Parts: sequence; C-alpha cells; structure tokens
Amino acid sequence: MALNVGVSQEKLREGLRSFAGVYRRFQVHVKGPKAVYVDDYAHHPVELAAAIGSARELHPGRRITGVFQPHLFSRTRDLAEGFAKTLAGLDRLVLLPIYPAREEPLPGIDAQWLLDQVPLKDKLLITRDEVPAWVDAQAPDVLLTLGAGDIDRLVPDLTRIMQRHAS
Repeated sequence: MALNVGVSQEKLREGLRSFAGVYRRFQVHVKGPKAVYVDDYAHHPVELAAAIGSARELHPGRRITGVFQPHLFSRTRDLAEGFAKTLAGLDRLVLLPIYPAREEPLPGIDAQWLLDQVPLKDKLLITRDEVPAWVDAQAPDVLLTLGAGDIDRLVPDLTRIMQRHAS
C-alpha cells in the first residue's frame, strides 16, 4: 500500500527497520531460557485470548502465568463469561482488583466475583502492590501482565525481577 501511495522503496525499508512495535501490545520485556515477561494492554476477552494464544504459540510447553487487572466494573459485569472462559486458558491466574477508572463500584461486582467464575484451579487474588514480591517468590516461567488500568506501573519492577530469573 505504501508503494501505491508513492512511498519510495528506500523509505519503506527504513521505516520497517526502525519499527519497534506498538507500545503495550505483546511488548516483550524479558526473554531468557528460564523466564519470559510480556506486557499487553489487553482488557477485553478477545484481546486476552489473542495475547494468551500468542504466548502459547511462541512458548509451547511452558507454563503461562497471567496477571490480569480488570478495567471498569461495568465491563467486568457485562463480559464476565468471556473473561472467565479466556482466563481459564492460562496455567495460573493472578487477578487484581478491578480498576475503576471513571466508574463507581457496582454492588456485587468485584474481582473475587470474577475469580470465582474462572474454571481454573491455580488462581489467586492479590493487590497490585503485592505483585512484585509474589512474582519474585514464584519465578514464573512465562509471565504476562494484562490490562488497561494502572498495571503498567508494575512493568519496570517486574522487568528487573524477571531478568534476574531469566538465566
């Protein structure tokens, strides 16, 4: 398409060489023989399925741990069935409290309610602040952080932790 609208082959090659990917879309932070860490903005069941599926395809046979922060009470309520089914595709789920953004809490809708719907044995609910120590203690094989709230604030700490576990 670029060629059809007049971009030169040289400029096209230069652009492709310098393309670093899309921020927070399956962004690989650590890739080592013993540990992989990927962060993704996924906050909808279809996006989560794509991120989890990509991790499985790229790292066959490895144990996938996902740390997911649901975004919005209404989205969690409306898409709970999809979230539960998709998150069950992980080997281990670490669920964080719902990031409210612009919403007030909805009665009966919280992270524990969602966690109870996920048909997965290896799952737990912790706070965002507890994640770094948990990851350090557990040393996951493949770690995904997923969500659109403030989970991205964990990336620097988790990158350092996972780099220590990677080799």
